[in-house]
Amino acid sequence: MGRRRAREIALKVLFQVDLVNADPFTVLDYLLAEYPLSDEMAAFSRSLIRGTLEHQSEIDDYIKRYSVEWDLSRMAGVDRNILRMGIYEILYQKTPINVAINEAIELARTYSHEDAPRFINGILGRIAREISEEPGNNS
Repeated sequence: MGRRRAREIALKVLFQVDLVNADPFTVLDYLLAEYPLSDEMAAFSRSLIRGTLEHQSEIDDYIKRYSVEWDLSRMAGVDRNILRMGIYEILYQKTPINVAINEAIELARTYSHEDAPRFINGILGRIAREISEEPGNNS
């Protein structure tokens, strides 16, 4: 449950940054004061936030490519940020694809609308297929 909780906090931070351009680490400090994590899980949450924000442009390109009929700016903010974090984990943190997808789906079940898990799964699944078809990738 530790990593899931760290992902939940990272999602809340990313959502605030996206919604009101908040300072990510000020928000993280506030959330960690309210919902403490172990040092290891706080570091994991921090790495998800930092990495997702650093690679957001490339990540958003993936979302735009695979979210058929859904403009990024019109997508629900929570869904957009769940996707960003899931794609970051798959592409840059090398989290096993099935773990990253399952965790994103669980976040969608908890924080988004009824159709969100299917939507999130569809986009991440297409990205996973593309990655697994790349030469030399054994994922």
